[in-house]
Amino acid sequence: MWDYTDKVKEHFLNPRNVGEITDADAVGEVGSLACGDALKLFIKLDENKERIVDAKFQTFGCGSAIASSSALTEMVKGKTLDEALEITNQQIADFLGGLPEEKMHCSVMGQEALEAAIAKYRGVEAPAHGHGHDHVETEGELVCKCFGLTDVFLKKVIASNKLTTAEQVTHFTKAGGACGGCIPKIKDLIAEVLGEEKKVTAEKPAKLTNLRKMQLIQETLENEVRPQLWADGGDLELIDIDGSNVQVAFRKACAGCASSGYTAKFVEQKLRELVSPDITVQEVQG
Repeated sequence: MWDYTDKVKEHFLNPRNVGEITDADAVGEVGSLACGDALKLFIKLDENKERIVDAKFQTFGCGSAIASSSALTEMVKGKTLDEALEITNQQIADFLGGLPEEKMHCSVMGQEALEAAIAKYRGVEAPAHGHGHDHVETEGELVCKCFGLTDVFLKKVIASNKLTTAEQVTHFTKAGGACGGCIPKIKDLIAEVLGEEKKVTAEKPAKLTNLRKMQLIQETLENEVRPQLWADGGDLELIDIDGSNVQVAFRKACAGCASSGYTAKFVEQKLRELVSPDITVQEVQG
């Protein structure tokens, strides 16, 4: 059973601003009944069309979805559209005193609906989400066919919420939560996003001695790779380093996993980013 804050319970049992604004200036709709969650957000602007004076919602979903929608409508009132666009899903969760990680997708859905409504009002293309809102064309490659989520949307959620495991991505977006066929791709996206961040912050030595190279390989495996594998119940063991060839053996859930090829690719990518671009990773039985 998830542990909900008193404020989540209050907004679930006594939701604010439920209903429809018949003369709304902006309407954003995300989700679908088939996916189990749907949200329609109505926004009314003042006479000068500068600030939000009213917001209402209709939703189909769990208690967290109702509480998140209720919180969002309270948060946007009095804000300009630009100020409203600065609201993140984490701020919606924080407004409620936090949400269980397994329910964070409800806060993401609120942010999506807000962005979709404002984009529609301004006559511009909505940010890429998936979730089939308003029949807007979505940008990017379809990753999760079960919930219709694209790589652009997933990378945005991964980066903005600093997600590091496929399980977290499922909690925040539902991607991978049905058939699970897209989980290897989700892991690739996580590695790609983390890699992009490292490119900005990490400084690689100009030239490595063999000893320093081996030290960096070991440090990267211990500090950057193994924690992510542990989060999914897996692990690896460093077997040998021969020049730029790194031999590893997968353990626990990773041992014999059908996706071990993707995992090896992830390890190789991480070592190339943080140690040396010529590194190759070989999976061995050890």
